[in-house]
This record gives sequence, C-alpha cells and structure tokens, in this order.
Amino acid sequence: MIVLGIESSCDETGIAIYDTKSGQLLADQLYSQVSLHAEYGGVVPELASRDHIRRVVPLVRQSLSEANLSLQDLDGIAYTSGPGLIGALMVGASVGRSLAWGLGIPAVGVHHMEGHLLAPMLEDNPPEFPFVALLVSGGHTMLVEVESIGEYRILGESLDDAVGEAFDKTAKMLGLAYPGGPVLAALAEKGEPGVYEFPRPMVRQGGLDFSYSGLKTFALTTWNQSDKTEQDKANIAHAFQEAVVDTLFIKCRRALEAVEGKRLVIAGGVGANKRLREKLAELDAEVFFPQIQFCTDNGAMIAYAGAIRLEAGQTEEATIAPRPRWSLEQLSGLGA
Repeated sequence: MIVLGIESSCDETGIAIYDTKSGQLLADQLYSQVSLHAEYGGVVPELASRDHIRRVVPLVRQSLSEANLSLQDLDGIAYTSGPGLIGALMVGASVGRSLAWGLGIPAVGVHHMEGHLLAPMLEDNPPEFPFVALLVSGGHTMLVEVESIGEYRILGESLDDAVGEAFDKTAKMLGLAYPGGPVLAALAEKGEPGVYEFPRPMVRQGGLDFSYSGLKTFALTTWNQSDKTEQDKANIAHAFQEAVVDTLFIKCRRALEAVEGKRLVIAGGVGANKRLREKLAELDAEVFFPQIQFCTDNGAMIAYAGAIRLEAGQTEEATIAPRPRWSLEQLSGLGA
C-alpha cells in the first residue's frame, strides 16, 4: 500500500510517501517556517496557516516526482488531524481529505503524537512492543506506556510548560536567537559545570508528572543576579540543560521500574538534544531514538502511522474535522 502523508500541525510542512509492501520511505519533503517566525520570536498561527497553504501542493508534487509516482499510484492518504494549531491543521486536513475523495481512495487522520511515537519504527532496527515512550517537544512532555499501536496509557505529563517550550522561553530570556532551544543547547556546551546549581523539579515527591515553569523562573532570576557576561550566559544554559536532562532521566527510570519495562523510545523535537541522548544511554534498558530528521515534525512519521491504520482497515468519512486538542488515550487499537 502506497500512502501519502501530510503534516501541518504547527510550523513545518511535511510531505512523505511510504510503501508498506517494501517497508520503505519513497519520498520525504520538508519545509520549515523558522525564518518566517524569527522576526516575532515565536510561531504566529495565522502566518503559519497561510504558509502551509502556499507549500502543501508544491511539496506533494515534489514528493511524487521524487518517488517517480503519479497521484493515481497512491492507495491512501494520511494527514495530521491533531493536536496542533487549528488553522494549520485545517490546511493539511482539507488538502488530504479532498485529494483522497477526488481520487476515490481511503484517508485517515493521524494523531500527531502517535506519529512521533512511531517514528523509530522507520529505523532498520525498530523497537518491539511493549515499551515506554518519552514524548518531548515544544508542545508536549509525557511518558506513555505503549502495549501496541493504539493502546496507550499516559503515565505522566507536564503540568505547565512542555520541555521544548521551557528551552525556547529560557533562551529568549537570555537574548538568544530563535528558535532558542537548539541555540541554548549549543551554548550549554561552553558552560562550566558546577558554577550554578538548578533545582530538579518534582523529583523528590515521586510520581511521573513534570513541571518546568519554576525552572524557567529560576533561570531568569539567576541571570538577573549575574554579571550578565557571555560566560554567565553559557553557565546558566549549562545548568538549565543539566536540570532538564536529569529530571527526564529520573522520570524515565522511574517509569520503566513502574511498568517493569526494558525498552524506552524517545520521540519529539527535544529527542535531538545531544546531552539528553548521552544521559538516557546510561539507563539499564534498550533506548531507541529516531534519526535526527525524524525528531522534529515531519511527513514521514504521518505517512507511516497512517499507512499502518489504513492497512488495518481504518478509514474516515469524507469530512474535514481536525482536533486541536486530542488525547492519545482516545485512540483505538488496530483491532477496533
């Protein structure tokens, strides 16, 4: 089954084509809106939606050309149905559902976080079920027990800022360029260990939930009380990142112990963080990361997740109804 995947939940337009028969990704196109939003220091939803409108169809054509296919060769279409920015989701859902209707082929709306969760399945050595997944991105931080595709139980999640959001906001407070998360992570490598000691939030009291708003405030207070030199900035970035990574490490270890798990899957944009990858490799478990290109939002993960559901016979009616808020636990298993 050859499936076209469309991702447009936020500020990346991703189009990909996946073939279930060969298990291969036939095409993968991605356009990032980073330069568009840099002037504003964050994603502007209306601008994001308009840019998706400009990019989706040309990227579909480029993907078909890359795969040496025509529209008539497609067997199904998958598109991100949520969660995300409603205007951005409407673009991908409208194009994907309309295209499927016109071609007379099935379509399915994909949960954005399920796409991230299944991204490591695109690797040559994919994880086996069951496993625990750590989903870390600009909009989500959660630990999920995964029994099989569609059978998810949320073990813990952020009570305020997602970890990627905390990275970006802290970087902005330090005057770093947008997008701040990767810039802060690079700056942290120049920091001196031990100069500042940041708290590890919600670790002592147990549990698997996260909180990063206080850590962000602690970073701002530390910066305001410093001499505000470039080295101070690097030292604060280092201390902040270590606190975040240590917290994620502790919570992942705790989650694995709670479910007696031996496999951990990392997904989402923060999964590209070098220090996080180093630290989680110390766990007494098999740890699986997607390729860097599949950590951030992309069409490949949507094409794959959609293809699995379409092959299982799951389709949707010819309606366009994206869901900006949508829990993973509301998804059905492949047998449903």
